[in-house]
Amino acid sequence: MHKLILNILLFITPTCLLAEQPKDWQLGFQKAASSGMEDIVWFHDYMLVPIITAITAFVLFLVIYACIRFRASRNPVASQTSHNTFIEVLWTLIPCLILIIMAVPSFKILYEQDEIPPADVTIKAVGYQWYWGYEYPDENIIFESYMIEEKDLEPGQPRLLTVDNEIVVPVNKVVKVLITANDVLHAWALPSFGVKRDAVPGRINETWFKADRIGTFYGQCSELCGIKHAFMPITVNVVSEKEYDQWLEEAKQKFAKEEISLKNKVVKKILEGEIN
Repeated sequence: MHKLILNILLFITPTCLLAEQPKDWQLGFQKAASSGMEDIVWFHDYMLVPIITAITAFVLFLVIYACIRFRASRNPVASQTSHNTFIEVLWTLIPCLILIIMAVPSFKILYEQDEIPPADVTIKAVGYQWYWGYEYPDENIIFESYMIEEKDLEPGQPRLLTVDNEIVVPVNKVVKVLITANDVLHAWALPSFGVKRDAVPGRINETWFKADRIGTFYGQCSELCGIKHAFMPITVNVVSEKEYDQWLEEAKQKFAKEEISLKNKVVKKILEGEIN
């Protein structure tokens, strides 16, 4: 019984009060951390939910009314009415009007998602089975991001969402993400930013976000990609501009693209038996 009450409370709780990462029994969105996600939450809470609720209540009323008003005991002779032009016009025009009302904000949201403003930071995300690779092409930084297994987690780190190398971005800056895959279909999704794009081998998709507050935000691969599909988390750490500059200096030493490429060549030669 208490689980039923909890589900009802979660269903009616405004999405803005929910967590920034998935929680047990959560039914709503994660808390918005970008203007794009705020638009999506507004569209859901103040457009879709009221319309769906109104339609559901109206249809339920009609069903109950018809069951009572036209039951066999009150209507021993069934009606022979074949059509009603006025009602048919209404049930055609009203759904059209509802769809038009929904389309206006919907198209606005879709346009803003696809229209990428000038980027302050560019990141390339590459999906692999079963981890993510990231590159900051303007900063000569490249690294891989693997999920930390449950036995290696530190206190406070969420299970199946924590990675060894996080994406770091500055707050209130436009971040453009170039998304592709190396093997099979993947999808790069971050609910708090309202972002989800397929990662397709041989093709680069684009998306963007602008985080409006500091924090750590979690996402996951959202395209079934094999046996370890559930073990491809995405972690984005949004920091101040000063902290971001400090991270860049460290990352340029730790994740320098040339050094990593050289190490990969050495490993390849070792595997091929050229180096003992």
